[in-house]
Amino acid sequence: MRLALVLATGAATCACGDQRPHGSGADSARVTTGASTTATPIQHLVVIFPENVSFDHYFGTYPVAANPSGQPAFHAATGTPHVDGLTTALLTNNPNGANPRRLDRSEPFTCDNGHSYTAEQTAFNHGLMDKFISSTGPTAAGCDRTGVMNYYDGNTVTALWSYAQRFAMSDNSHDATFGPTVPGHFNLIAGQTHGAVVTSGRTNAVVNGTLIGNASAKYEDCTTPGAARVAMSGRNIGDLLFTGKVTWGYFSDGFRTTSRTVNGTAICAAKHANLAGKVYRDYIAGAGTEPFQFWASTANPHHLLPRTVNEIGNPSPAHHQYDLSHFWQAAGAGRLPAVSFIKPAVYQNAHPGNSDPLDEQRFLVNTINRIQRLPTWSSTAIVIAYDDSDGWYDHQLVQPLNSSHDAARDVLSGPGRCGQGTALGGYLDRCGPGPRQPLLVISPYAKRNTVDHTLTTQVSVTRFIEDNWLHSQRLGGGSFDATAGSLSGLFDFANPDIRPLILDPSTGLLVS
Repeated sequence: MRLALVLATGAATCACGDQRPHGSGADSARVTTGASTTATPIQHLVVIFPENVSFDHYFGTYPVAANPSGQPAFHAATGTPHVDGLTTALLTNNPNGANPRRLDRSEPFTCDNGHSYTAEQTAFNHGLMDKFISSTGPTAAGCDRTGVMNYYDGNTVTALWSYAQRFAMSDNSHDATFGPTVPGHFNLIAGQTHGAVVTSGRTNAVVNGTLIGNASAKYEDCTTPGAARVAMSGRNIGDLLFTGKVTWGYFSDGFRTTSRTVNGTAICAAKHANLAGKVYRDYIAGAGTEPFQFWASTANPHHLLPRTVNEIGNPSPAHHQYDLSHFWQAAGAGRLPAVSFIKPAVYQNAHPGNSDPLDEQRFLVNTINRIQRLPTWSSTAIVIAYDDSDGWYDHQLVQPLNSSHDAARDVLSGPGRCGQGTALGGYLDRCGPGPRQPLLVISPYAKRNTVDHTLTTQVSVTRFIEDNWLHSQRLGGGSFDATAGSLSGLFDFANPDIRPLILDPSTGLLVS
């Protein structure tokens, strides 16, 4: 699964009464606005993190759409760059034995594919990229395994193509490691997946101290009773932001409790139906909805609410973990945190099986339209990224930058091997980069109609936060933040364009 961000102006800071240690630094070369000090004109960052999309699945034919009659039509502006996408050879003579098929706007609902740590490596097959159908193709009853090859174009994911054409996107951004949802969320907020400990129950998600699968957080009320629980050691980006006295928050749709048990345990039972009419809980903790709940230092196990709007983004019993409604409360009060992570509800998170591109589009467009209308838009950046690929076909391989030699689970470079080098920190089961995924920057400071080819991962978002607000402080402990590629190729800080791009949430086209 993957992700999105927004940056804006005027970040308020507070050293209110949490018991963790505080620290700060100063750098006179930085940009200072009000109470915040940043390395760029970006003063607020909002990260939007949908799930389970490969780059070719959404952008394989960008910027060329089929434009069938009766569907939103996408016509690329003159000079729109092409991407490293699906060539004629890949579309007509694909090495997987079945050619990618364009999914029409009338086909938004698909089967969920296999996307485990080992299965994805197997699909890559030494870089031949030819085992997707047999390794990650869907296996549920009624599913066609060749469906893993299929893709959408600008007639379905129209808003994302519209944002890409006006702003900036990457065609070389990857999952930091192979594997599913929760590891992708850990890479986003901690730059790594090592330091996992199973605290109750039994699970195959943790091996050699590394999380390679999905599990429930130790510090979380709203999870399946009896589920295996995992806790993480080390630091995450929230810990650094706290120490640096930078306001921040993780805003999950559905985090607000609907009731409590007699002993005060939170119940999160809010539900919504997707466009197919299927109802899902908004918040599913065991699927990685809220990764900060795995760290004791940033967890809000009982889903305590901020007592006032002034607490949002600042130290309080809520520990910076909030419902999505609190993001809009803070924004409306002129108190948007400097760094905000936004997580859609399950029915809108793009994950196959429970969501779809059209439900996702409604969420993205409604959210981004609203952010662009805030007073802070002139100094805001929105980055959209994803947690994992869901195993969807993508043709691009990056040679491993971090190797792993787990005899039972690594297969990319041969039995028991993923890459040829040594593992950073000696930690196994963190082979990567993994599959390629979309990444977009929407901002007055985004380069216009640009495709950046810099190699990045989810951890590049972590690094941007560290570089912009934290004087390039790093997490350490085996995090990939020190070596993650920069997002700078997506920005032009010298030539801002504050005009918003307001789209229709249904069609994804410009609102006239």
